[in-house]
Amino acid sequence: MTSILQRLSNVSVVTPAELEIDLEVDETGATFAENATLKAEAFLKASGMLSVADDSGLVVDALHGAPGIYSARYGGPGRSDDDRNALVLEELRPVPEALRTARFVCAIAIAEHGRETRVFEGTVEGLISREPIGDHGFGYDPIFYYAPFQRTFGEVDADLKATVSHRGNALRRAVPYLRELLTDDILGQR
Repeated sequence: MTSILQRLSNVSVVTPAELEIDLEVDETGATFAENATLKAEAFLKASGMLSVADDSGLVVDALHGAPGIYSARYGGPGRSDDDRNALVLEELRPVPEALRTARFVCAIAIAEHGRETRVFEGTVEGLISREPIGDHGFGYDPIFYYAPFQRTFGEVDADLKATVSHRGNALRRAVPYLRELLTDDILGQR
């Protein structure tokens, strides 16, 4: 996300770590958008600066939307990415390929003083493979099969994945709003 944001002119992107902000935000929302908003608003309050935050995860239709907003914590604490992938694959073992539909979802929230927090969402559709394939990416990438590439996200490099990913799609939707905020700031209209 940082690399795309740095392409905006007249903007310096800094991370919370660079600002020495060590903040753990409780993700108590019921949706990706609510969790992204909680994080963006918490970092706005902590930094005093326009803040961009995201929440994302895997939504599997045959699992009634799970792992969903619990993607990073699916199956309980202490599980690794490999453990979570194995759990999803086990739960889907009896499910035929045609019903293994899934999507990655990302919500990006932009919080700025004096403005309502805006949320931009992106998705990418795929299928859950029968086994993990590839060592690129992280999380559920090795089990997320993307038909146009005829590969899992675990088999493609980050640059190629970014052209179609849920996070990339959400961020591309957010960029015009960020440009608007920057223009307003430059013209002194805030």
